Amino acid sequence: MTAKEKTRYDAKARVLKALAHPTRLWMAEQLAEGELCVRAFVDKIDADFSTISKHLSVLKQAGIVADEKRGKQVYYSLKVPCVLNFMSCVEAVMENNAKEQAELVS
Repeated sequence: MTAKEKTRYDAKARVLKALAHPTRLWMAEQLAEGELCVRAFVDKIDADFSTISKHLSVLKQAGIVADEKRGKQVYYSLKVPCVLNFMSCVEAVMENNAKEQAELVS
């Protein structure tokens, strides 16, 4: 692997790592429906502002979300909505695994 290839794979891994947490993945999927403010996330899940803000910061640092301050609220949106397109592939892997497990049991 060349240094250029390694840099590219490191960047890909940062995006995947940011989405690898269940709460952050859920947040990204919520943002696929449209922008939300931190308060909306706090209201939807049992977490405090600082925890939500930390998760959003990780997603922002990975380039997954953008933020915009409006008054006292900060609104978040997906920068590149297609980032979640790979979820159908992940779900296909999950279905395949379940099918293989069922075949082993029977």
